[in-house]
Amino acid sequence: MPRRRKQTTVDAQGRGRADDIDPADQWVLNPNTGEYELRLPPSAPQSGVPSPRRPPASDGVPSGRGRRDAGGRRDAGSRTDAPGRAAPPRRRRGAPEEPLPGRRGRRPAKKAAKGKKVLLWTGGTMAFVLVAGAGAAYFYIEHLNGNIASVSDDGASTGGFQKDKAINILLIGTDKRTGKGNESYGDAGSVGHADTTILLHVSKDRSNATALSIPRDLIVDVPDCPTTQEDGSQKVIPGTQKARFNTSLGQDGRTPSCTMRTVTELTGVKPDNFMVADFNAVKTLTSAVGGVEVCLGKDIDDPDSHLKLSKGTHTIEGEQALAFVRTRHAVGFGGDLSRIGLQQQFLSALMRKLKSNDTLTSPSKMLDLAEAGTKALTVDSQLDSIGKLKDLGLELGKLNTKNLTFTTTPVIDNPTEKVKSTVVLNESTAPQVFDMIKNDVSFTAVKEQKKKEAAAVAARLKGSKSPASEVRVRILNGGAEPGSAQETLSWLQVEEGVTKSENAGNAPAELAKTTLEYAPDQADQARRLADIMGLSGSAMKPGKSVQNAQGLPAMTLTLGKDFKGAGASLTAPSKAPEGVQKSTADKVECAE
Repeated sequence: MPRRRKQTTVDAQGRGRADDIDPADQWVLNPNTGEYELRLPPSAPQSGVPSPRRPPASDGVPSGRGRRDAGGRRDAGSRTDAPGRAAPPRRRRGAPEEPLPGRRGRRPAKKAAKGKKVLLWTGGTMAFVLVAGAGAAYFYIEHLNGNIASVSDDGASTGGFQKDKAINILLIGTDKRTGKGNESYGDAGSVGHADTTILLHVSKDRSNATALSIPRDLIVDVPDCPTTQEDGSQKVIPGTQKARFNTSLGQDGRTPSCTMRTVTELTGVKPDNFMVADFNAVKTLTSAVGGVEVCLGKDIDDPDSHLKLSKGTHTIEGEQALAFVRTRHAVGFGGDLSRIGLQQQFLSALMRKLKSNDTLTSPSKMLDLAEAGTKALTVDSQLDSIGKLKDLGLELGKLNTKNLTFTTTPVIDNPTEKVKSTVVLNESTAPQVFDMIKNDVSFTAVKEQKKKEAAAVAARLKGSKSPASEVRVRILNGGAEPGSAQETLSWLQVEEGVTKSENAGNAPAELAKTTLEYAPDQADQARRLADIMGLSGSAMKPGKSVQNAQGLPAMTLTLGKDFKGAGASLTAPSKAPEGVQKSTADKVECAE
């Protein structure tokens, strides 16, 4: 798909650039709100627009208003301009603003405390790599909007992130040779495959996040993909069974929405938005912040990626930064999985640099980040403006780097290959990792308050349990597969002895997660049914009972979209499975 850029017409006195007036000079940071405000220099009165605060004319008629004739019509020839005051010239770039005659100059704003300064800058800062500068450059809106390229999500997303829900953003780096100086990188004729893919999950309470890398050589099923073509027409691209993950983009004309559908098929997590970056994103973003610090546990000299660095720490940017994230033969086992670890180390370093005071308090760096970030990105149609990116940035900016975990989809070598070049899912651990993301479970220890809340939820499962024969429950289908309520009813009655149960049909609305609502005096019954169903404490909702078909009080079990079938446990994992490698963004690790 071509990069569709917005065409913007900017008013000379507004947010654009007129002649040699610097637009930044027209925006002032309000220390009380943390937002930039447009303050235009006074200009000469325009024709037909009355000027404020004019002194009375000598004949008693207010200046700027013509005399009226007997019929009440205005005499155009009697218009009078304000005497004694000439319109001040526009302030030129670099020139100090002079106060108008007879008017005191603007009082200098009180100097904010250091902590408050940082907070003000942080409020508009993108907290993750590819969207780093967009929010902070709020005063350059129209120009930056013109930088952003967007393509349709073709219905593959949730419709966009929401502030009161968990956020899932799909970040895609392509291997297409676009941009100056990138001829030596990537595959020579590549249409732009999904070379680097990260599913970024941010918890509902913004206390933690997980960045899940998906190997490009992972064997997956790419589903059928409805796409919007360059001419605006619609086309369904047939899916492919047992294909490399990276072919979900570019191959056969697939768009980023196809990668989105593939991720949903693979993980069960439906992304809210996607962002696609090319080689220039790494080069320009690292240069914008003055380079990022990385660490090597050994000397590296990789002729393929053109990376040559000695053991120890180095500050890299531009071409060297791109070579760093592209190298794979010189680290680990020399494959794509080793390169993923290197990329995660790089992203952690860039994350720390973006959130450092050195970046957040530098207007020039924030401007450079805004330009670099918006030019390097292609986003979905739900994120096609600076305003939307800014809102996303404010949500991401709440994260603490110590609770941002980088991990990789658990995989094993493809057992069908003699020469190992692809990988397949590790079925013993991958489902648990996916379930943690779907159920908003942190990979790291978070605040004490969150632990207390989790303990309170878990306590619902503790206590006495009624016999199965005394459990009285109505079963509704609230988003599960058709027939699930009847299947569950039969299983509970025949297999588990919950004979006082009934199928109550469809729920009034669909639910993402299965819930069990019960009255306080039904807690023993609820604990027994939760034990039978494999429900977590969070699925148990203390409330009130309802009457069943016999007019007796009963609990309500609503099967949500997460329902996996009768007898399948719905208890979310509480921690990552053993053997899953993970690192947090606050720690410096040296690549071997």
